[in-house]
Amino acid sequence: MTPVILLAEAEKSAEVTHWGGRIGWLVGLVLFIALVYWLMREGWKWRGTLQGDLPELPSAPEETGPARLSMSGRYHGSTTAGQWLDRIVAHGLGTRSRAELTLTDAGLEVERPGATDFFVPTAALRGARLDKGIAGKVLTEDGLLVVTWAHGDKLIDSGFRSDHAAEHTEWVDTLNQMINDTEGAR
Repeated sequence: MTPVILLAEAEKSAEVTHWGGRIGWLVGLVLFIALVYWLMREGWKWRGTLQGDLPELPSAPEETGPARLSMSGRYHGSTTAGQWLDRIVAHGLGTRSRAELTLTDAGLEVERPGATDFFVPTAALRGARLDKGIAGKVLTEDGLLVVTWAHGDKLIDSGFRSDHAAEHTEWVDTLNQMINDTEGAR
């Protein structure tokens, strides 16, 4: 007697893919992702509304004098001073972008293509340091130039990263010297 092997009980195999169910799950997933992005955008706008008391950013004066230092790199954002996770988004300060920094006797000029430029007068500068992070960006130790400045009644930390990180130390030394000289003149 020869053994009989049954390969299939029915003439037609069971349907492998249920396309209606897959399309339903796919549409549900896309709607869920769209909802999450919409909620994130609303949260960003809400944060900007909460920071609405922040005055408009100053623009550079016509004559700033000769440049002491200049740097090209990235602007990584601004936070409330001393609170590296409390991002400031009002007036475009939360927008990461390329940046060209120019330090003159008048202050620090930040030119950002595709974002709002701003100027920090020398009298508003409060300090500069090297740090490893600011909201949304964490780098290696001393990989970020953080400039502290006063805007209205708020102290702000703004984070920059040069295309040539070796420039950071010179910027910290020069900025802090300028601040000490300005405070000594008061």
